[in-house]
Amino acid sequence: MTHRVRVAAALLLAACSQSRVRSPEPADSGPRAPVRSVRQCIVQRVVDGDTISCRDMGSVRLIGIDSPEGNQEPFGSAARAALSALLRVGETIQLESDVEPRDRYGRLLAYAWRDGRMLNWLMLRGGWAVVLTITPNVQFVDAFVMAQYRARAERRGLWAVDGFQCLPLERRRGLC
Repeated sequence: MTHRVRVAAALLLAACSQSRVRSPEPADSGPRAPVRSVRQCIVQRVVDGDTISCRDMGSVRLIGIDSPEGNQEPFGSAARAALSALLRVGETIQLESDVEPRDRYGRLLAYAWRDGRMLNWLMLRGGWAVVLTITPNVQFVDAFVMAQYRARAERRGLWAVDGFQCLPLERRRGLC
C-alpha cells in the first residue's frame, strides 16, 4: 500500500467516524473520573486535535497531549476530525485543571471529560495525539504513556499511516 493510499485511508476513517471515535475495549478504558473539581464548558468549536474553545472561557489546551498542527496536512485535519467526533459544538463537557491552570499563551489547561470518559486519553488511545508532558501537570501521565504505547503497537489512527514521523513538537521547532 502506498503512502498516499494509507493517508487517504486514515482520513477516510477519521471522516467516517464523525459521530463517535471507536472506543477502546472495556478493560482499557483509561482514567475513570476527575481527581480535582471540574467546571462546565459549553463547546464553541474544535480548534485542532488538542485545543477547543469554550463559551465564556476561550481557548482550552488539553493537558498531556500533542496533535499534529494544522500545517501538518493531512494529519492535522485528521486529528481535528477525531476530536470533533468525540464532542459536539454546543454540548457541555467538564474541565478538570491540574497544578498549573494556564499556559504561557494564557490558554486554560485542562483534562476534558464527557460522559465519564477523558477526551485527552481517548485522543492518545485512538492514535490521534502523542504524549506531551509538561511539569507540574502530570496527574495522569502514566495512563497517557500506556495509551500511546498501545495505540502505537496496534497502529491506530495516525500511527497506521506514519503520521508521527515528524512529531508536532519537532514540527513547531522547525526540525522536520
